[in-house]
Amino acid sequence: MKPVDFTLHRPETVAEAVELLAANADEAKVLAGGQSLVPLLNFRLARPEHVIDLGRLASLTEIRRTPGELVVGAMVRQAQAEHSAAVAAHTPLLAAALPAIAHPPIRNRGTVGGSLAHADAAAELPSVALALDATLVAHGPSGIREIAAADFFRTHLTTALAADELLTGIRFPSAAPGTGAALLEIGRRRGDFALVGVAVQVRLAEGRIADARVCFSGVDEIPHRCRAAEAELNGAASTAAVADRAADAARDDVRPSGDLHATAAYRRDVAGTLLARAVAEAVRRAEGDTDAARIA
Repeated sequence: MKPVDFTLHRPETVAEAVELLAANADEAKVLAGGQSLVPLLNFRLARPEHVIDLGRLASLTEIRRTPGELVVGAMVRQAQAEHSAAVAAHTPLLAAALPAIAHPPIRNRGTVGGSLAHADAAAELPSVALALDATLVAHGPSGIREIAAADFFRTHLTTALAADELLTGIRFPSAAPGTGAALLEIGRRRGDFALVGVAVQVRLAEGRIADARVCFSGVDEIPHRCRAAEAELNGAASTAAVADRAADAARDDVRPSGDLHATAAYRRDVAGTLLARAVAEAVRRAEGDTDAARIA
């Protein structure tokens, strides 16, 4: 099938894009990488009267360092971020997640901001943003608004963005020395959305886990920040026994639903298994981290 007719807009500036969105908010869709929207259009599951293509907004394609943060423009392609030395050095969890997204052709077109704004709870980047307490920056008719990741994801495919707001960038806190990260997931086939996924970042200090961050995908309508698992890890020695305790805490904490692909019990058990493995991998990476390995 092909989409119903719509009017295509190709703004040259963020201000122009916001103006178009505000004027047509109830009948408009924003086109970033198109990896989610185009299939919806082609199957006529979305029938907008206006499509606002952000492809000409060069200002949203930058990755830049600010004190304590890495700022990723909403139109940064996933492949661009995947191969960015700055992402690898300053946001190891984001770097770990990007290669897990679908397939290279998808990452060549898909954008970081597009994935977050689409807010699929089985996707990788929403769980990364929530685990890292990222800040999402939106532009609207009233100006710029900053939204904490914890407040951004409302329910399945629904965010805190207003109908006339445009996601323009994401601010990720820079990782401190001694940080390691891992993202593990299981799906029916390579590149499918995960049945269960987990994003883990740990910082080691004096042989103990000084800061642990755990967020699951695929176990709820939004990414699930697992505070129970974090509580088991924080302040503890980086041992397999500690990782197993965190895995048990995660199994008790998550409340996935079942469907034709996997039962709730299967998802709950896999969540714990993936967490233990991800913690071990993140610890190994943290133990190999040095100040010299970081890129200013």
